[in-house]
Amino acid sequence: MNNPKSILVIGAGDATGGAIARRFAREGYIACVTRRHGEKLEPLVAQIRAAGGSAHGFGSDARDETAVCELVTRIENEVAPIEVVVFNVGGNVRFPITEMTAQVYRKVWEMGAFAGFLAGREAARVMLPRGRGTIIFTGATASMRGSAGFAAFAGAKHALRALAQSMARELGPQGIHVAHVVIDGAIDTAFIAEAFPERYAQKAQDGILNPDHIAENYWHLHCQARSAWTHELDLRPWLERW
Repeated sequence: MNNPKSILVIGAGDATGGAIARRFAREGYIACVTRRHGEKLEPLVAQIRAAGGSAHGFGSDARDETAVCELVTRIENEVAPIEVVVFNVGGNVRFPITEMTAQVYRKVWEMGAFAGFLAGREAARVMLPRGRGTIIFTGATASMRGSAGFAAFAGAKHALRALAQSMARELGPQGIHVAHVVIDGAIDTAFIAEAFPERYAQKAQDGILNPDHIAENYWHLHCQARSAWTHELDLRPWLERW
């Protein structure tokens, strides 16, 4: 690219986050991927580079304000201007309400909601002077409704959705596209294969979400003309009951 641009994927795991990074890298974006333990990013970075793309992995705690600020500054100064930020941190846990500790609830909130605020704020700070950029938050079924045993996860995801709505209304008129994606269904991951083998068997019928297909929708959101921006997009397999 004549004017290099980067995408920052916070929570770049082996499934959705990695697929998003690969998709944007194919378009020439420098993929900056993060997770708490940076060494786990080495296979993803190597894969992107082997395919002819450019990628950098960073170990960073998305809940740490100083770490997030330093990460964004480092990418802006040493890699390329950040054109896209994707917040893809999970935090799904299940506990009966009487067995959930304050520590668990707080940690899930920090991962799913507070970290999203930090990422969104720092993204806005570097994008606003340029008058452009895309910020995408990954949501879940829990963003829309709570369910038994998922009070912490639903609370965090509801908060993240509210953050995305508020940011879209504030930043949209200033040229920043903010979107929230509801992932409603099981994703093709090793966790689903091991924990829910019957559900995973639906993969043969396209009955679970393919990370590459999810990533294609993120790319589409980024490419939308500003006369017809999507704020909220829900993605689910055709077999999903909703």
